[in-house]
Parts: sequence; C-alpha cells; structure tokens
Amino acid sequence: MRLIAGLIASAVCAASLFAAAQTPAASPPSAAAAEQFAADPLNTLAPYAVILDGDSGEILYSKLGDEPMIPASMSKLMLYYLIFERIRDGRLKLEDEFTVSEHAWRTGGAGTDGSTMFLKLGSKVSVENLLKGAVIQSGNDACIALAEGAAGSEEAFAREMTARAAELGLTHSTFTNATGLDDPGHRMSAADIARISFLIIRDFPQFYPMFRETSFTWNGITQPNRNPLLREVPGADGVKTGHLSSSGFGLAGSAVREGKRRIVVLQGLSSEAERRIEGPRVMRAAFADFQTYQFVRKDVEVAVADVWLGQAPSVPLIATQDVSAGLHVAAAKKMRAEVVYKGPLYAPVRKGDVVGELIVTAPGMKEIRVPVAAGADVPKLGLFGRAMRGLRGE
Repeated sequence: MRLIAGLIASAVCAASLFAAAQTPAASPPSAAAAEQFAADPLNTLAPYAVILDGDSGEILYSKLGDEPMIPASMSKLMLYYLIFERIRDGRLKLEDEFTVSEHAWRTGGAGTDGSTMFLKLGSKVSVENLLKGAVIQSGNDACIALAEGAAGSEEAFAREMTARAAELGLTHSTFTNATGLDDPGHRMSAADIARISFLIIRDFPQFYPMFRETSFTWNGITQPNRNPLLREVPGADGVKTGHLSSSGFGLAGSAVREGKRRIVVLQGLSSEAERRIEGPRVMRAAFADFQTYQFVRKDVEVAVADVWLGQAPSVPLIATQDVSAGLHVAAAKKMRAEVVYKGPLYAPVRKGDVVGELIVTAPGMKEIRVPVAAGADVPKLGLFGRAMRGLRGE
C-alpha cells in the first residue's frame, strides 16, 4: 500500500459545508482520449470486471463490479467455501463418502452438456475426490453430490450458501443451486466473486493448492483445469472459470508476483479464445498499473481552522478515519483532496467535534468524503479577553 503525502495543502473555509458548484469549461477535443481513459483505464472487453488486492482485500478497479449477474460456474466458489468450513470445523472428513444420487447423475453427469466429473450413478465417492472433481474439473455432478451429502438436498445447501454469503459481506449474491446453472434467482456480482476468492485463499491455505492442479483423472478420464492463467501467467495459482450461453465466458484468477497477490474477475467475454487472451492481459495490468494508495491516516492533521473569540486563534483539524483506495497509477497522480468546513468556527470548540469534511477525488474513482474533527479544545475567551479584542477591532 502506497502512502500519498503532502496532498492536503490547505483548508477551504466556506460559507457552507459544501463548496459551491462551478460550471467547467468545455473540454477541448484533445481531451477526449484522456476522459475515456479516466473512465475505464483497464479498457477490458469484459462487461463486468474487478481487480482486487489479494493482500488487503481492497478493490483496485471495478467495472459494474457490484451489479448482480449470471455467475455461471464461478458461483461454485461459494460451495467450496462451505465445504472447506465443514472440514475445518470437524463436521466433515476428507475420507467421508457420499452416494451419487440420480439427481446428481442426471443434472450434472455424463449425459449432460455441462462440465462433469463422470460420476457413476449410485457409486460412493470420497469428499476429497468430489472436491477435486468440483475444483479442478468443475464437475456439476460432483458439486451436487457434495451439496446433497452435506445438507440433505441441493436446495437446502443453496439456501445455506445465500445465508452464509450475507454473513461474509457478499451483499449481491443469491443462490438457488450448487452448480451455477442459470436460474433467475441465482446471481453474484463480480466484486462478490473476487471477495469469496480472497476469503478462500485467506481462510483455507491448506486446501487452496488444489486450485493450481492442472488436471485430474476420474473414472479413467483425465480432464484439464480450464484456467488459462495457470499455463500463461507466472505465479498464477487459481481460481475458477465459468461459461454458459446466457453469461458468456468468465474467469476468476489469482496470481502472486514479488510477494504481492492480485485477484481478477472477468465475466461476459464472447469466446474461450477471448478469455485466454484477456485473462493474462488483465492480470498483468493488475500488477503493473493498479495499486492501493493510503491518502491519509486517522488522527493525522489535515488542515487548520480559524476560531472566532477563542483562547487560541485556530485549531488543527484531524481525519476521523483512514482513507485508502485502489487506483490506476496515472489516476493517482491526478488525485485531489481538500478540507471543507463552515467557518470561522465559534468558540468554544471541543476536541473531537466534527466540523467539516475531507473530500478526495481522482479520475475514475468514486468521490470519498471523510469527516474531520477538531484536534484540540479551544475555550471561549472570557469577558475581559473579548473586550480587549473589541478594543483592537478584531
């Protein structure tokens, strides 16, 4: 995380808390390219895209990142998380066996058009092998078998997925199945897919190596991991692809470079070839072009406010919270920050009183507003002091 220092040059003493709006001059034609770049510096072909700092969990880039969409197989990440939790908590063991039901076989088996582990109807399969079939091969039959074995039915497990997602802060996710097959009530946002990827990596390091396995063999059939990053990006180690005719081609990918991790999510690409090209390109950009910047830290002085009829003529203003955001490196150079307060302040002023706002802006970034507070007490002048001020014409 990079710290931007020296950006708050002075406070803006306004007649009201918010500065008056000004009409900008018309942009010259030469500025059109710059405006387009500021609006979308990644310039990805994917309709939905997110870049997440895999160390801090900070969103560095978002294109419709909070919009619920058809997640396809990437929603299986939520299933993996719940199964990993059960194993960690002792509620499941890797050697436990689940029976492949007719529903799992018919909905996700060899006779379907979707991804399958090629499980045999009525066979007993260990949780460990079902996880490998689900994670590496994206087998729909394996996912349904896991859901039924863990919760009694796929529908019950889907309800648990929705409830647990809400608890984890995935606010744009609802699930109706364990596979990601399209259903009107089955949706996730790109940001939620990035966050559940982050949580799997953070919370289950003992299971995460499974995601970088390049192939798995079951029932005499070897299938490759479809994640193109594993073959084309150094340091790539996960996490999930997805495809439906209704959603296009998607990718949740993660990689580590020089000790830093990035997670990218793309959805809605037009072909597998486009995903194979765009995935590595976006991952390279995630490392080279996007950073988390610390604009200011909590309790740091950001401005000085004038005080009327106080025992001190001014008081320091401090930020009430840390301010950080993910930005393209070019946008960070154009970041602007100002403190706006209604002034002068009238004594007495008490330390901790919120008196204004720190406003941070940058191209392509949603405006950030942070309350600022008085950093010290300033008592009101006594009668004699006010009289002396009056004699001096102050």
